[in-house]
Amino acid sequence: MATVTSAAVSIPTFTGLKASVASSTSRVSSSTVKVSAAYPKLVVKASMKEVGAAVVATAASAMLASNALAIEVGLGTVDGALVFSPQEFSVASGEKIVFKNVGGFPHNVVFDEDEIPSGVDASKISMPEDELLNGPGETYSVSLTEKGTYSFYCSPHQGSGMVGKVTVN
Repeated sequence: MATVTSAAVSIPTFTGLKASVASSTSRVSSSTVKVSAAYPKLVVKASMKEVGAAVVATAASAMLASNALAIEVGLGTVDGALVFSPQEFSVASGEKIVFKNVGGFPHNVVFDEDEIPSGVDASKISMPEDELLNGPGETYSVSLTEKGTYSFYCSPHQGSGMVGKVTVN
């Protein structure tokens, strides 16, 4: 057991944690905090193993949060309108986009190979055109990493104007 009346405690802070398909980068910095005990004896019971486990858990939580859902895009509406909702939106590179069936199905999500950033393979980010989301609540998810503007459509309803656009920043 240790008795602490006043101490300088080094608390790790995490900045710049961002997971992506290409690479992960993290920086760990340290902040110093002056702690004054309100009681004459403060018992500190923590092994380095426990402190290390807490640091790892905090870092893992931050990385999971960075892959969190950026936006949910509705496919159709409850009254049967054939639209993406929202039709145009922006996300950060690597953030997850979830397309979710709402109504007027079947739907799919196909990225237009002529209207995406050069070097991006539309077939790798699109649903196969013969594969459809047929029921309420069914989803298709994608994370776009290359910055730029991507146009997409629902192949069964493209002629009805079911098109959209996402800008990746």
